[in-house]
Amino acid sequence: MRLGVVLFNLGGPDTLDAVQPFLTNLFSDKAIIRAPGFIRWPLARFIASRRRAYAQSIYASIGGGSPIVPQTEAQAEALTQALAGVGIEAKTVIAMRYWHPRADEAARTLAAWRPDRVALIPLYPQFSTTTTASSLAEWRGAAKRAGLDAPDAAICCYPLEAGFVAAYGDLLKQGLAEVPDGAVPRIIFSAHGLPERIVRAGDPYPLQVEAGAKAIAAAAGAEGVASIVTYQSRVGPLKWIGPDTDAEILATAKAGQVPVVVPLAFVSEHSETLYELDQVYRDAALGAGAPAYVRVPAVGRHPRFIAGLAALVRQTIGRSGIAPDPAWPGCGAAAGCPCRETRAA
Repeated sequence: MRLGVVLFNLGGPDTLDAVQPFLTNLFSDKAIIRAPGFIRWPLARFIASRRRAYAQSIYASIGGGSPIVPQTEAQAEALTQALAGVGIEAKTVIAMRYWHPRADEAARTLAAWRPDRVALIPLYPQFSTTTTASSLAEWRGAAKRAGLDAPDAAICCYPLEAGFVAAYGDLLKQGLAEVPDGAVPRIIFSAHGLPERIVRAGDPYPLQVEAGAKAIAAAAGAEGVASIVTYQSRVGPLKWIGPDTDAEILATAKAGQVPVVVPLAFVSEHSETLYELDQVYRDAALGAGAPAYVRVPAVGRHPRFIAGLAALVRQTIGRSGIAPDPAWPGCGAAAGCPCRETRAA
């Protein structure tokens, strides 16, 4: 069997000139701005124009562009090798939601390879209508345009997948070992935020973030260490879910404790980790008196995470539709979960 695998992620501008079109694509997504197209499209162009200079300064500070594509390509290669190790002939492609390579390119590549089946794997461990659902919706159109008609199955989410949890548990354990002797750590599990109205509509994302944080702390043997789940990167005037990552890091620093920050909703490094966490929040923490500041890296190509992705791919074989996370009993409970009908059956 020839198995096509698609890894989905948001993507990022690869040059400073790409910042404005990237932002335009982002804010044009109806999953992000839930307004009719005739309002959303000009609004997206306006927001992108207003945010361009600030966003360019961010990407300039991390090397002139986002590293998410080369990191995702490395994950794809590692996953292909892991699948080959268990006898699966696979071709893994990446599909970025808001910048190149987009879903159309990935679909054309797979159509030319002619797979027998396709596994759709989001690099968003926790499901949200703003990430996984949006990427899968774009994929459906791209696959149809490319004439890719091989049967496929998608993974909904994997907040408690054993490899993902073990990888972050291992990295958190290493991070806690960096805390100076005698200092008191406080673990801050930071995830990208969402507007409250999206969560009220039934998006299960924060439930999965919280469940994952608890599991990762246990995997690191850190159940006795004080911890909190927080959210970062709010944009615009809407009320977002909290508490805010920056506020909790600052409070931790002022209490004389060491913030140990775990970006558990991210599997690759990008502007939110390399700029917000590593520059802005670090400087604020140290300036407020923190004895140290520890940022746990994203799982990247951690062997346990790649093994977990390979396990997820294998779960799609012989299935159709969207598969729930078998490790999380809450899957399908939230109104916005795509596996609601799967669980009911």
